[in-house]
Amino acid sequence: MTIETEKKKTRKNKEVVDENVPLLPKSQESDTELHEFNGASFSGAVFNLSTTVIGAGIMGLPACVKKLGMVPGLIAIVLTAFLTEKSVEFMLRFSRAGNLSSYGSLMGDAFGRYGKAVLEICVVINNVGVLIVYMIIIGDVVSGTTSSGIHHSGILEGWFGVHWWTGRTFVLTFTTLAVFAPLVSFKQIVHNIDNELEDSSWMHGVVRASLTLCSSVYLLTSFFGFLLFGDDTLPDVLANFDTNLGIPFGSALNDAVRFSYAAHLVLVFPVVFYALRVNIDGLIFTSSRRPLVVDNLRFASITIALVGIIFMGANFIPSIWDLFQFTGATAAVCLGFIFPAAITLKDRHNIATKTDKILSVFMIVLAVLSNAVAIYSDAYALINKNKHNVNDFLIR
Repeated sequence: MTIETEKKKTRKNKEVVDENVPLLPKSQESDTELHEFNGASFSGAVFNLSTTVIGAGIMGLPACVKKLGMVPGLIAIVLTAFLTEKSVEFMLRFSRAGNLSSYGSLMGDAFGRYGKAVLEICVVINNVGVLIVYMIIIGDVVSGTTSSGIHHSGILEGWFGVHWWTGRTFVLTFTTLAVFAPLVSFKQIVHNIDNELEDSSWMHGVVRASLTLCSSVYLLTSFFGFLLFGDDTLPDVLANFDTNLGIPFGSALNDAVRFSYAAHLVLVFPVVFYALRVNIDGLIFTSSRRPLVVDNLRFASITIALVGIIFMGANFIPSIWDLFQFTGATAAVCLGFIFPAAITLKDRHNIATKTDKILSVFMIVLAVLSNAVAIYSDAYALINKNKHNVNDFLIR
């Protein structure tokens, strides 16, 4: 009995300090050996992946359709879904060939430590932008926002009127300290969906099913969001839900839509934050051998700094559209398309077909061209805006 106890203690200690231990073993023994984990189901994996994919970007899609037009906008969503499916397929195939379990390991296998570092930088840029967008949307939903001189009231303003405690600054401060800070402070183990599946061969089917579901939600949101609000569609379409829909219980429906999506963002926030914290740690503390979860000072320092940056960004960046333009034209497209295509062209394990390489070239060219157009249009709009501000100042 004593020997058995010592073995259990040794195994438990190893699970804490050994970073190579699988994040989610196929079975977890308890003292009574009654609880076992046999892997996640297909439907459970699809649900987990879909809830992670459907983030803040969906709220900007009706505005994209407004800019592009209904038909081009919907076609762009379908094309993006197809390219995303191929991109994920490339990553899974090369990960299996190299027996790799993470995106960072995949980039490191193909391009060395500098490739992995570039990936980590892009993850940091993208996730910081995403989390700031989450907080901006929560501020829009709860306290309201102003666009083109028109104020759109939030849930609290609609219920209780304008007070200091319904203002944006107080709402974001309270949300950060009372909601996000406790959530991101948990040292949870977040495992990837491929590792948690009962049968890893299901992963391709899980990706296709999830992308089909997410694309359907994106198409419906884009179509009906623009159909409902037309030329008045805002960058954050949730801000439009302060208007009278002209239907029974329209006000209650408005609040239900806004509140439910804000709750979804609150729940997804710590998952995105986890990846951000891990990549920051990998970039700054490259020589540290201690896992982040057992180094309290490192863990707390990174967490507090990131939460502070996200809070400041949400207070000083006026619109989610500005962030979407920046992160979408830089880090997001690199993570989603350029890096997987580059890994396929590198073809370190000699498993890519000619079709794969042609499609990879197409993905990179399309991504670079779209990035160039987006960055040029953003810079042009910023220069024009500054010129107008200078002219208005001189006139006054």
